[in-house]
Amino acid sequence: MTIETLIAPFPAGPAKGQVENELAVYRGIPYALPPAGERRWRPPVTVPDRTEIFDATAFGPACPQPLRRKGSVYECEIPDKDEDCLNLNIWAPEDAKGLPVFVWIHGGNLLRGAGSEALTDGAALARRGQIVVTINYRLNVLGYLAHPELSAESDDSVSGNYGLLDQIAALEWVQRNIAAVGGDPANVTVAGESAGALSVYYLLCAPAAKGLFARAIAQSGHICSAQHLKENRYGMGTGEDAGERLLAALGANSIDELRGWDAQDLSLAADKAGFAAQGVVDGVVLPDQPLTLFRTGQTAQVPSLAGFNAREIPTLEFLAPPVPENAATYETMIRERYGDLSERFLALYPSDDLRRSGENAAGDALFGWTVLSAAKAQIANGLPVFVYYFDHGYPEADDRGLHAFHASELPYVFDTMRQSPPAWPKAPDTPEEAETTRIIADYWTSFTRDGAPAAENAPDWPDYSDNDAILHFAQTPSVRRDLFQDMYALIDQDFERRRAAGNIPWNWLVGVATPLPAPADV
Repeated sequence: MTIETLIAPFPAGPAKGQVENELAVYRGIPYALPPAGERRWRPPVTVPDRTEIFDATAFGPACPQPLRRKGSVYECEIPDKDEDCLNLNIWAPEDAKGLPVFVWIHGGNLLRGAGSEALTDGAALARRGQIVVTINYRLNVLGYLAHPELSAESDDSVSGNYGLLDQIAALEWVQRNIAAVGGDPANVTVAGESAGALSVYYLLCAPAAKGLFARAIAQSGHICSAQHLKENRYGMGTGEDAGERLLAALGANSIDELRGWDAQDLSLAADKAGFAAQGVVDGVVLPDQPLTLFRTGQTAQVPSLAGFNAREIPTLEFLAPPVPENAATYETMIRERYGDLSERFLALYPSDDLRRSGENAAGDALFGWTVLSAAKAQIANGLPVFVYYFDHGYPEADDRGLHAFHASELPYVFDTMRQSPPAWPKAPDTPEEAETTRIIADYWTSFTRDGAPAAENAPDWPDYSDNDAILHFAQTPSVRRDLFQDMYALIDQDFERRRAAGNIPWNWLVGVATPLPAPADV
């Protein structure tokens, strides 16, 4: 079988791709030099322009990373992992000219994942008339370690956020090069799910990313209270302190010593030591808490599309609060923690099903509140925002208690249900499911094209400013204006109190996991 190849004349240097079902596909193109050796824990360095042809017919390595949990619905093979991971993939219609560009940032808790995963293969979306780009970036300890020694090395006296800087470097590469395959650099949408959506929120906040994209899509993202680099805020310690604790746990005496470790061994050891990858507020890459930047109008002034799912937590058990032994214990613990808010909390998350209430409270606080809080801030800043709630079920997922689980919308966006991970609940191959896929992909594609999500034979999608309009994806989509007012008001009031106290983490510690108030506050 003869495979047709073609050469793209990228300004950064020509690359050889191949034709696949009327798409020009380029894989594994490096956008920055390998962040290894002395470049480990330093900002990405742009690859020098080249004249030789780069072979872009195979996916490049993903960042070294811990394995996903065995049996997880997300478990999939990522065979090639290496520190030389700063690469991207492109799917483009043949003879494309001036098409919108959809840049996808994979999820995985900032710990794991890859732009090569079959679940988010860009082919089907590209056939709808857009250029699709997926990227790899530094993850886990390799992408998010802050430490005083690293800050001292930096011209800006900061550290951490290397994975975010990688994403910015990838967007800069797209700006310079995407026209070579028919993309419009002035019409780029940055999109992601879970940690990819968190990354989108970070990009909206990062001064260095402004002007690199025209729209944003955040699917099940979260805006947690972030560590500050050098100040202890919200009882979280500092980013530099967390880095020093990690080195002590690993038995390393210096950053230079850790630069000599094998990257995969380091990622596994840091994960075992409990390292939590997250952006750090350093005053430069992330100037302030993302929520503050949203509410004060300091984010990128672009339209956004964002939403969350009905059952976020059952496949993310580590985010669920512990289940009390009985209803009486649960109610006592909630009243101790929520005080005058406790009856409202118990009305939303009652004691008749303790596990379900804990999961719902965590999902609403981590994902639902984030989506609505960011949307309300963007609306206040005069920006278009389109909000969805994914509540679509099908037999295998529902039978396993995973109705509309975290990331379950992805096969509908990318039309990849048949290539989802082995343990992923498979939707039936029916006309109804095909129609749901078409509608969702149409909404996403039209938003990428012109900032207005629309789909044939589906409801018009109003802006969230239209009386809190939300597109509810159940068995069929419908517009709702009666969702989540009580939930949002309760959670926002609770989080506002914690932020005002200044010494209590907020967002992911909810329900019975909520810190008890200090004695003076009781």
